[in-house]
Amino acid sequence: FKTWTCLEMAVSVASGTPCFGTFPIHRSGPVLLFAAEDPMPALRSRLQSLAQNHDLTLDQVDIRVIRADSLRLDRQDDREKLAATVDHHRPALLILDPLVRLHSLAETQAGPMAELLGHLRVLQRLSGTAIAIVHHSRKNGARSAGQSMRGSSDLYAFVDSLVSLQHRNGRVTLSAEHRS
Repeated sequence: FKTWTCLEMAVSVASGTPCFGTFPIHRSGPVLLFAAEDPMPALRSRLQSLAQNHDLTLDQVDIRVIRADSLRLDRQDDREKLAATVDHHRPALLILDPLVRLHSLAETQAGPMAELLGHLRVLQRLSGTAIAIVHHSRKNGARSAGQSMRGSSDLYAFVDSLVSLQHRNGRVTLSAEHRS
């Protein structure tokens, strides 16, 4: 449900309507989305379905899809292109789905991941854009969502807010953690 959850967030932020029909949106505006694993027809279908759930048409929802074949944030050229794209569109939210498709680094190594995440932090601060990154959890799971994140502990240290989904006993639970 990771991608569905981020797309729900995208529709809510782009339209100013409550996320999951419950959570108010305090800053709405355009959403910039890079969905590395979804073909465009499937992505469009998902977004249309979610827009309809908000009593909207897709034309009423300002979601701008990055259509590049790949986006590798461990490459300077791609970093510059993403920064220029964010500067051009001025989105309220940038969604990158999933992290594993955005680099060729070893996620378990703190140094390279800290450098990549540091770049995203600078982009976020310079642009004022919220950045949502979809990431996978470990298969064995842990008690807290942050501890169950796959890879370096720098990933958890990077997070300002963490939304996690856990599937247990036939139920999906959404939980949120906030740094502050």
